[in-house]
Amino acid sequence: MTYRSSLAALMSGIALAAVTAATPAAAQGSPGGTLRLLAKAAAGTIDPHINYTLQYFQINYMLYDGLVTFRKAGDETGFDVVADLAEALPEPENDGRTYTFKLRDGIKFSDGSDLTAADVLASFQRIFKVSGPTAGTFYNGIVGADACIAAPADCTLDGGVVIDEAAGTVTINLTAPDGEFLQKIAIPHAAILPAETPIKDMGTDPVPGSGPYMIESYNPNERLKMVRNPHFEEWSAEAQPAGFPDEIDYDFGLTEEAAVTAIQNGQADWMFDPPPPDRLAEIGTKYADQAFVHPLTAMWYAPMNTNLAPFDDVRVRQAVNYAIDRSAIVKLFGGSSLAQPACQILPPGFPSYEPYCPYTVGEGGSWSAPDMAKARALVEESGTAGQEVTIIAEDNTVSRAIGVYLQDVLTELGYKAKVQAISQNIQFTYIQNTNNNVQISISQWFQDYPSPSNFLQVLFGCASFTPGSDASVNISGFCDEAIDAKMAEAVSLTLSDPEASAALWTEVDRDVTDAAPAAVLFTPKRVDFVSSRVKNFMFSPQFYWIINQSWVE
Repeated sequence: MTYRSSLAALMSGIALAAVTAATPAAAQGSPGGTLRLLAKAAAGTIDPHINYTLQYFQINYMLYDGLVTFRKAGDETGFDVVADLAEALPEPENDGRTYTFKLRDGIKFSDGSDLTAADVLASFQRIFKVSGPTAGTFYNGIVGADACIAAPADCTLDGGVVIDEAAGTVTINLTAPDGEFLQKIAIPHAAILPAETPIKDMGTDPVPGSGPYMIESYNPNERLKMVRNPHFEEWSAEAQPAGFPDEIDYDFGLTEEAAVTAIQNGQADWMFDPPPPDRLAEIGTKYADQAFVHPLTAMWYAPMNTNLAPFDDVRVRQAVNYAIDRSAIVKLFGGSSLAQPACQILPPGFPSYEPYCPYTVGEGGSWSAPDMAKARALVEESGTAGQEVTIIAEDNTVSRAIGVYLQDVLTELGYKAKVQAISQNIQFTYIQNTNNNVQISISQWFQDYPSPSNFLQVLFGCASFTPGSDASVNISGFCDEAIDAKMAEAVSLTLSDPEASAALWTEVDRDVTDAAPAAVLFTPKRVDFVSSRVKNFMFSPQFYWIINQSWVE
């Protein structure tokens, strides 16, 4: 998922504390009060089947439930999939092609209606009918999905999702074994919504959910207001714990500078955007116990359109990779304490990660310095020097700065480069749509779940590329049939031979890195700055801050 960052820390050497564990136990807190969140901008639609941003993934877990979810925990067990609307995790049947879920009794939506098996079937159909961004990657293995992708409006998933209303069961049949299937339906895109939810992007209109909170109102220019779901009763503390705040207000529009001041003054409790550079020293010294830094499994990268000149030539894409000084970009982001250079797709610490960086001076698994001689030679071979290139960046400090840096790199390589910065509220959808003819852009990717396919297959698989769509997360338009087949084989081996699958993903990581549909820039860390009112800051490796498990004093 993308991050929607508006500003990162720009100052190196700041003494921010690295905190990895939660503070007091949740039992010490008291329900009540209003938690006040800030972001420079909203993150677009609040439709949980469509929005693909970290900013709203982080709140959708409080609003909606799937058949399964990730454990709400402030340690590595936060990566574990647990039963949610289902009574228990199902055992795979039919050699991993079939999963049967028994729904819990008595769960209601926030409008008071009962959640039934029919809602589950309608929700899976709706994922395809609204052309959800992961329909073609996460859920295309469900029987009948191919027909749904070809003709979304007529989607039935006949034989793929089979319900028994009387028994309260849902059986999902896959075309092939998929060891990641439970992880894929644990993310918000598989949220179960009322069957009568309209088949369209709901935009600013709230959709009833089954979580402890519901959206009361949403104005992307002002506020997203969440209040308690009056029909919620906790059924699983590890899957969907009851929240502490009575109300959660998410306000938009303040600059990062103003947000830091508001938090310091107790006028707000947290900011989504990283603190700005000129405040980090102050935060790291005077407010160290309110600042939390965590390494992330994520990347900032520059997708290059493999279907548009000059990046339809692999030599040009590799030249850009050779020419980028990743240490310089890390400094733009905040220095080595907040990011580290990278040039391969999988981030450090991720499953199947093995250090690999062909785009550096000398040999070695990690990046050390740019190799301009190789870069210039590749551009000369391609015969593309002199062409015009436009870099699409978000209209914020860091993205623009990286854009200007890339402009300098491309200019040095002989291109006529310029930067176009557009609103961060629309940049992610803009760069995905082939109709906009984006050549190169700046984006970020944060894991949906801890499997290598979530970076490699989602971002660079043929099924992720949908021309003319705002939800085509394969921004590069990269589609290599041989690599795609290797990805499919790695997925198929997940259950039967996990070691072979892991090794194959390592090969795919190298294959995609060599093909260079993107230039990976660095892996970031997350900085959270909270008010002194916030207690029990719990950081999950999957969700990041578990917002409703904090209370305010």
